[in-house]
Amino acid sequence: MADKKNKKDTTNIPDMPAVEQKITDTLELNYMPYAMSVIVSRAIPEIDGFKPSHRKLLYTMYKMGLINGRRTKSSNVVGATMKLNPHGDMAIYETMVRLARDHEALLHPYVDSKGNFGKHYSRDMQFAAPRYTEVKLEKLCEELFDGIDKDAVDMIDNYDGSMKEPVLLPATFPSVLVNSNQGIAVGMASNVCSFNLEEVCNATIALIKDPQADILDIMPAPDFIGGGNIVYNKEQMRQIYESGKGSIAIRSNYSVDKSSNIIEITQIPYTTSIDLIIDKIIENVKAGKLKEVSDVRDETDKGGLKLAIDCKRGTDHEALMAKLYRYTPLEDSFSCNFNLLINGSPKVLGVYSIINEWINWRRNCVVRQLKFDLDKKKQKLHLLEGLAAILIDIDKAIAIIRNTELEEEVVPNLIKGFGIDEIQAEYVAEIKLRNINKQYIMKRLEEKTKLIEEINDIIDILDKPKRVDNLIIEKLKTVIKKYSQERKSKLIEQENVNTYEPSVEIADYRVRVMLSRHGYLKKHTLVSLRSAGELKVKDDDEIFLDVECNNKSEILFFSNLGNVYKARTYDFNETKPSDYGFYLTNELGLEADEQIVHMEITSDYSGNLMIGFANGKVALFPLNVYETKQNRKKLINAFSSLSPAVSFILLEENKEFDMVARSNLKKAIVFKSSLVPLKSTRTTQGVQLLTSKKGSEMISINYLEKEGLNDPEYYRVRRIPATGYYLKEDAFESRQLTIDGLD
Repeated sequence: MADKKNKKDTTNIPDMPAVEQKITDTLELNYMPYAMSVIVSRAIPEIDGFKPSHRKLLYTMYKMGLINGRRTKSSNVVGATMKLNPHGDMAIYETMVRLARDHEALLHPYVDSKGNFGKHYSRDMQFAAPRYTEVKLEKLCEELFDGIDKDAVDMIDNYDGSMKEPVLLPATFPSVLVNSNQGIAVGMASNVCSFNLEEVCNATIALIKDPQADILDIMPAPDFIGGGNIVYNKEQMRQIYESGKGSIAIRSNYSVDKSSNIIEITQIPYTTSIDLIIDKIIENVKAGKLKEVSDVRDETDKGGLKLAIDCKRGTDHEALMAKLYRYTPLEDSFSCNFNLLINGSPKVLGVYSIINEWINWRRNCVVRQLKFDLDKKKQKLHLLEGLAAILIDIDKAIAIIRNTELEEEVVPNLIKGFGIDEIQAEYVAEIKLRNINKQYIMKRLEEKTKLIEEINDIIDILDKPKRVDNLIIEKLKTVIKKYSQERKSKLIEQENVNTYEPSVEIADYRVRVMLSRHGYLKKHTLVSLRSAGELKVKDDDEIFLDVECNNKSEILFFSNLGNVYKARTYDFNETKPSDYGFYLTNELGLEADEQIVHMEITSDYSGNLMIGFANGKVALFPLNVYETKQNRKKLINAFSSLSPAVSFILLEENKEFDMVARSNLKKAIVFKSSLVPLKSTRTTQGVQLLTSKKGSEMISINYLEKEGLNDPEYYRVRRIPATGYYLKEDAFESRQLTIDGLD
């Protein structure tokens, strides 16, 4: 009965009509505010180098007096931070842990910690609860808060309006680049690596003095708390400095204990952990790729990180490390994405732009601080001027005060008696009777003189931007002197990096590799070609290069933009005769307007490469300039791109060949290959071969024996450059010359 009584009768309630709403409107009303909040107020760091959670925590500790005082329990800090950060206590504590020295996540930690704060490179070493640990601010934080009480930055209300907090921290050095910072927002992310403090400050000084300065020589690469070896490529690093995006390869540092046959890893890439490395080693040992490894152990202790790898007898340790770098995160990469909030808007900036943005922002902080000091000094000078007026006739002032019946009339009477304002009169009235003596009077007058000098100096600084810059530079030099430390990450040139190539595990046999005009690559075994019918290509395409080689050979793809892409023959699977083949634009990651114009296949990089250009020049240099120890896929500026390349010919070393060069004016020359000097650099523009006239272009260079040229001595030249000779009507054996000079 009770159920029937409580049950509502819905039989007479009409159905409510469904309200239609566009999905775009729903997203705009509900999702966009959330997305913007995550981007602007949570995940992306700002120009001071901090996210809101970091800033609120550090400012709370500053207000608690933890910059010079004793450590306090982490729980106290977490509780106090909730007045600014309305998140859970564990979220705040995890933020503190990452900023702590003992966690070893930052190159220059901001929190001086005591207790177990775990390690960022180990998932097994977790931090203790906040009731067990103690913290205070590191001395470096003095530089973060310098001027915060002098209106250096804007202050805003906290979430409930009960107190103020800074919009940014007025850091006196580019903290945004000194410590790593990662964040994932909605539709975007940020990943800023750390740089050496001294190098950053020196680079900033250089850019203040000369905005066009090249800072790459001052701060050549990032510096990570975990050390390691950065695989260094200057041009690649320059691109990261300019664009804010790119990848930096980091290798672990190791030593070998030959007596016990153990490899000891003492530094690992910042982006990985010991646990992940061990898991990958075990996985590859089971897969048979690391047969030399017998055991792996985490021996990290208070002395620091240590990973021990036991090797089997007779192991080549250097070769094993090359395999470990390839198959495990002992070599890892840091993907740079320097996305920062600049005036509330996310921007991806290069290192140059970040430092320049910081300089402009810091100038504003210094100017605001100077104006604050100027205002305070002017106020004090105003009081001293009132005092000076009183001190001229101190007896009169004493008489006014003594003869005034009511206390509230003292200030008005002083104003009338000396012509000063209320603020000055209040100041005079508060002076103690014991201070009305000659010594006090003289000191105040001297203070006034000094104050006027200081005010004039501040006004002069504000009028001269260069003096503002000098103040910033002096602060940066002070930071260097106090807090600089040696670089932890070493640089190793890319050319000196030992890499592992699994060539021994790949079958070697003869194949035919073909390249079409449209950039399709076909690979066939010799057996498959014997029984194959016609090779299929697109209707408007054709095979223009056909090379027989080994399956372990290296292929160099030359593009029209002057780049060379490297690959192994075994990187491409065998194709059927009926297939178009591999589209190299996708396989090699070519740019939108980039095309492959030549393919050279080699196994030992022997021979000299001759490249002919449309402007009539020819370059000759050893093919081994493209040989690299590391597994590089792309070589930029691989040959001169000032003029389009029209011919690529690989000549045997120490041999002389008869060559034919032809132009679009139906001219040709026959010359000895020895006339072209051998250069050592691949970007050489070469020497002039055919004299270039108006409208004249070289269209090809080839071996004389392959051209089938009649009467070659008629076209012979003994030195270059040469204008060439017009081709005779019967210039080629049993071939007719077309109107454009091509047969």
